[in-house]
Amino acid sequence: MDLLIKNGRIVDPANNIDCKMDILVSDGIIKKVGKELDSSGTIIDAEGMWVVPGLIDLHVHLREPGFEHKETIAAGTRAAAAGGFTTICAMPNTEPVVDNEILVEYIKMKAKREGIVNVLPIGSITKGQKGEELSDIGRMASVGVCALSEDGKSVENAGLMKTALKYATMFNLPVFSHCEDISLVGKGSMNAGEKASLLGLKGISNDSEEVIVSRDMILADSVKAKLHLCHISTKGSVELIRQAKQRGVNVTAEVTPHHFTLTEEDIENYDSNFKMNPPLRKKEDVYALKQALKDNVIEVIATDHAPHHIDDKNKEFEKAANGIVGLETALPLAITFLVEDGYLSVSKLVEKMSYNPAKVLGIDKGTLSEGACADITVINPFYEYKIDVNNFYSKGKNSPFGGMTLKGRAEYTIVSGQIVAEKGKVREEYTL
Repeated sequence: MDLLIKNGRIVDPANNIDCKMDILVSDGIIKKVGKELDSSGTIIDAEGMWVVPGLIDLHVHLREPGFEHKETIAAGTRAAAAGGFTTICAMPNTEPVVDNEILVEYIKMKAKREGIVNVLPIGSITKGQKGEELSDIGRMASVGVCALSEDGKSVENAGLMKTALKYATMFNLPVFSHCEDISLVGKGSMNAGEKASLLGLKGISNDSEEVIVSRDMILADSVKAKLHLCHISTKGSVELIRQAKQRGVNVTAEVTPHHFTLTEEDIENYDSNFKMNPPLRKKEDVYALKQALKDNVIEVIATDHAPHHIDDKNKEFEKAANGIVGLETALPLAITFLVEDGYLSVSKLVEKMSYNPAKVLGIDKGTLSEGACADITVINPFYEYKIDVNNFYSKGKNSPFGGMTLKGRAEYTIVSGQIVAEKGKVREEYTL
């Protein structure tokens, strides 16, 4: 059946388009982009809305297999659809770890059967994420991993990391690096500084991130690998990336919405929903991250969606699990704190959340070109509402943004021409 999206503001950075037009979809493919198009099929009136390539999240923890009490592929993909994401990349730190082709195939099979958006598995760099022996990168590549990562930790052995980067280049895979020197982190649970001292908590210094940012860029440059740096959080990391780009290093980087909106000062009453890794930093770091997005030093916005069971968070701050859910709040946070505040234009926001993530992966998405797969997000940028974590589709409700009033909602999420979510709600035929 055909689908016609009329009267919307088409924002497609891949084709340098930002104007009012229509999009005709047929058999899951974008058939025509133009003005005053007609169709006898379903019609969406997108007057006053942005029509953009489907949002892509490079950094999602779906927790399955092994931690289904935290999240499942079924629940996580519905959270993604509600948030406007049509493609998400699943991190490998599950139980067992996704370090072989069998588990990659398992993730793909589960996503096909139970998911409602595109799920691209990421393979672990080392077996069991133990940092001792490389995973079978070739076999994982042969069955479709989109990248390699040890997310949740760094590969501590620099020689092993360099070898992994070499192997990744053989299969044209990017390596997603979680930058954290564990020997510098110690028993820290929040950013090092006066706030940590005031709360009586051990701190995590900025250099614990920056040391690995620097190391991994040096290693990647030495073997000419494609390096992507996860959840950058410090002003120092931004400067290191800026300098590396000037030297021609093939590096990209991402920032999460919580790192460009919150600071250590927001942590009150030992609320573990504000505990994450890397930790919330200082105001100067947040400003540097937003400027880095504006200057394209950081190319990608990713959620690091990290759902937890309530029991994992309902503990003393030091003992609580790191991380927050992010798929259902990323878009309004970006609109409210980046577009509304003048850091990013609408087109630049779409670059960070769709076009650039597709380029990092080297996949044929992030565009509204005729002939492309009809993964489309229709956004109402004016819709204002209060975040209610109890309405999340994710099994995890661990968010520091509950009760916050934000602007912007995914009005329609369209995957391969099928409307899977409407007005921020998963369509009835796709509900669990």
